[in-house]
Amino acid sequence: MITILGPTASGKTPLAAALAGKIGGEIISADSRQVYRRMDIGTGKDLEDYGNIPYHLIDICEPGTKYNLFQYQQDFFDAYQDIMSRGVEPILCGGTGLYIEAVLKGYKLSPVPQNPELRTKLEGRSLDELTQMLMELKSKTGSNMHNKTDVDSCQRAIRAIEIETYNLENPVPRRELPPVESVIIGVNIDREARREKITRRLKARLEEGMIDEVKALLDEGIPAEDLIYYGLEYKFVTEYIVGKTSYDEMFTRLEIAIHQFAKRQMTWFRGMERRGFIIHWIDALQPMDDKVAQIIQIVNGKSVNL
Repeated sequence: MITILGPTASGKTPLAAALAGKIGGEIISADSRQVYRRMDIGTGKDLEDYGNIPYHLIDICEPGTKYNLFQYQQDFFDAYQDIMSRGVEPILCGGTGLYIEAVLKGYKLSPVPQNPELRTKLEGRSLDELTQMLMELKSKTGSNMHNKTDVDSCQRAIRAIEIETYNLENPVPRRELPPVESVIIGVNIDREARREKITRRLKARLEEGMIDEVKALLDEGIPAEDLIYYGLEYKFVTEYIVGKTSYDEMFTRLEIAIHQFAKRQMTWFRGMERRGFIIHWIDALQPMDDKVAQIIQIVNGKSVNL
């Protein structure tokens, strides 16, 4: 398998589609929010980038639900086996480092049910308090599977605490899925170029109707707190729609949050390298044909059958 990873706005999707077109591959998404239907602009699905290339794990569940790593790992494996059974090259593409690392390493996971009593107890706690609780639980469980991406809202922090609490109290046998061998390509974009592209893309998405997209989700009955749970665009645009912030404040805070998110993504990918993954970094600003040719050269050098 070929994996293409990189921070937001690095151009991963069009690159994966161009590569898939060249080698006859299919794309498996590694994005924790693109799984949701009707959350298109805010998650940056950009489905037109795929052209005729088949893709998997996009638009597979309803907004308002809490898709998780356990579900993703199983869904990935099902898609991976299906693609491989047809003799096609799978290309894993996305920026959710935890999802990528989980499937490549074959994390041993168990499903964690909701704990209403714990949720009631934690309700009203500040994000700083919840983060501290999570850190203390992690020190007891030895978990290294959560980073700041999981505590960018109180709801996400509570779910992370719920998981760690369950694992501490219920040492049960965990599901095993095999690790997947993959050549990993990292799309590296200069920090200033990335910042400029993030700002330009945010303006474009707002002009394309991102606010209307969030309004439509609220109008169909999805609670504001559920949209805020998804973070970034859905968090800040929802807060603007319900009157918590002005448009200018929403834009400024969201822009800063996306820049911070991209930085955290790169921190995760560098952490993967420290944990033993070999990532072949290529320059995002090269012409597309040059990037595709470079990837094929790297893959052939690793003796992976195309």
